[in-house]
Amino acid sequence: MRFAHISDLHIGKRVNEISMIKDQRYILDEIIRIIKENHVDAVLIAGDLYDKSMPSAEAVSVCDDFLTKLATTGKHIFVISGNHDCEERVAFAGRIMEHMNIHIAPVFDGHVSKYSLENVDVYLLPFIKPIGIKQYYENQEINNHNDAVKAALSEIVTDKNKCNILVAHQFVTGALRSESEETCVGGLDNVDADTFKDFDYVALGHIHRGQHVQRDTVRYCGSPLKYSFSEVSHKKSVTLVDVKDKEISISEIPLIPLHDMRDIRGTFEEVTSKEFYKEMDTMDYVRIILTDEEDVPDAVSRLRSIYPNIMRLEYDNKRTRAYSSPILNYEVTTKTGYELFTELYESQNNAPMSAEQSEYVKTLLEEIFDETY
Repeated sequence: MRFAHISDLHIGKRVNEISMIKDQRYILDEIIRIIKENHVDAVLIAGDLYDKSMPSAEAVSVCDDFLTKLATTGKHIFVISGNHDCEERVAFAGRIMEHMNIHIAPVFDGHVSKYSLENVDVYLLPFIKPIGIKQYYENQEINNHNDAVKAALSEIVTDKNKCNILVAHQFVTGALRSESEETCVGGLDNVDADTFKDFDYVALGHIHRGQHVQRDTVRYCGSPLKYSFSEVSHKKSVTLVDVKDKEISISEIPLIPLHDMRDIRGTFEEVTSKEFYKEMDTMDYVRIILTDEEDVPDAVSRLRSIYPNIMRLEYDNKRTRAYSSPILNYEVTTKTGYELFTELYESQNNAPMSAEQSEYVKTLLEEIFDETY
């Protein structure tokens, strides 16, 4: 059997206040083309269909169109919700969709859904948090995401004669993150790769960079589009997973976006020179980093006449580098959480906190970080 592994569609996302809907429609059609051309038997969608828990009507329409087109291919479609999704909304009408071979993980109730295809068992584990599942495992101590995932998987007894695939949406320790992903303070969202030792392939979502963690078959396929400038070097793709008996082989089919995301660097005179951009796709989403020592008047408007999809303008010069010197960074990291919060409050309110506010903040920080002030 051949599976296509995708995740983190983030339908409805806006990057620097620019809607990505048109780009998402395009790339989702490209994914369907790849699925058809590569004779895929089933599709694994590892969470974050939407960018918000309450997606816009337009985002829902795009997702509906995508799933409908997938269903008409006759493939089996497996879907879980991610941390950006509303579990209940994603699971809506799931039992009806079963008749179209679209298998959506229901709202987690202490049990992991299982589906069998020939010699493969597919398990669907939607994104879970410790606080949301403690009620189902009163006899187990659950303090973090690793405990939560261990508890959720503890009831599963895999058939060793079959290939066992788990679809999940969590952060596995050691994975390389990007700016566009949510993180938990102190690494409380970390899940150890050994937690998935009973599964032959783990189709992960949540991290936008395609990569494997610890072993080749614990894998993030990555997002289909670049959603932050920390991702400009990423190569987006659809991951294909071929299963023969219990042997697994993995390949990647590149995804070429409607508009790429890139960094452009130089002086204003350089980046506006026709010689500079004549071979460049100026419709790409760009972050322009100007190296001029003085700010350029009306720079964004003037640059937009050449680069219509400019998303950000930054300066890299003596003045800006002074603000990010190692000395300043060191000073910040040596301050306590209370000192940092106090400075932030005063900068926003032009006044210090009251004694009551100060005590309240100290109490909160002590509870969260187990520090004494």
